[in-house]
Amino acid sequence: MLFFSLSNTVMAEDEKINAVADQLQIIAKDLKTLEKAVYKTSDITTAINSTPTNGLNEEILTRHLLKLNEIEEQFRLLTNRFEEVNFKLDKLSNRVTKIQSDSQLRFSDLESGNTTNTGTTEKDKKRKKKVKLPGTDKPQDLGAAPGYSLTTEKGTQATQSVQAQASVFTEERKSETSLLPNKPPKEQYDFALSFMKVGDYETAELALREFIDKNKTDKLAGSAQYWYGETFRIRQLYSDAATAYLDGYQNYPKSRKAPENLLKLGTTMVQLGEKDQGCKMIKGIKKEYPKASQSVLQKARYEEKRFKCSKA
Repeated sequence: MLFFSLSNTVMAEDEKINAVADQLQIIAKDLKTLEKAVYKTSDITTAINSTPTNGLNEEILTRHLLKLNEIEEQFRLLTNRFEEVNFKLDKLSNRVTKIQSDSQLRFSDLESGNTTNTGTTEKDKKRKKKVKLPGTDKPQDLGAAPGYSLTTEKGTQATQSVQAQASVFTEERKSETSLLPNKPPKEQYDFALSFMKVGDYETAELALREFIDKNKTDKLAGSAQYWYGETFRIRQLYSDAATAYLDGYQNYPKSRKAPENLLKLGTTMVQLGEKDQGCKMIKGIKKEYPKASQSVLQKARYEEKRFKCSKA
């Protein structure tokens, strides 16, 4: 309901902008008409200097000048109003974008609550030959694409986005003070995830990274690794997101978030230009995680159609 109300507000602001634009056009036409009346062939000036109707022409000219001043003042007020409406529209657009990101995060939380155990039994392993997907044996460079490089070195992170794949900048993560409270892992995990829910993705990145470093063997480490990748994807840092998802796929293959992690890795690879490898990962979700939740499997089918993986 909040989203629809904001949409209605945006539409109302659009109508106001259109009304202001119509008024500006009318004023522009009036100004052209007055300019023609005042400056055309200097008839009024000649009449003032050579005819006995000097007072009358001066009065007409004065009225024109006063009208021009009035129109200029109205034009200035309308311009200020136009800029104010534009500013409000920008703020509303930013709020709508943030609400969409938060809604996607909350939907993911709801879906994860219905996620079933994705681990396979020994009997299943004997009956079915596991499909080998890229990155299952050891860390790879995801096809060695020339435009970017994915690394998993501790303490470094790539800040490259999909718009600037030609260069990669790395920076050391500052670890001056601990962000996490001195509490059990579950409470630390919830605390780190709380930054995601309020849209503070930079702080969430640092908190989740700290949680993973301190709780590598905890059952929540895989989920934390998935959300760590999400902090980059939401900010459109696709190369960093792919690195985080790949680490999650290799280090936590039986995590509750493992199917979603592999799906996001595949879609991110497609967005980075590695369509063949990304489609292999998306198609492999059903074979790799046959007991994944229906929502994840449906998303995989949707992404497969969206990226036209059948033609890849």
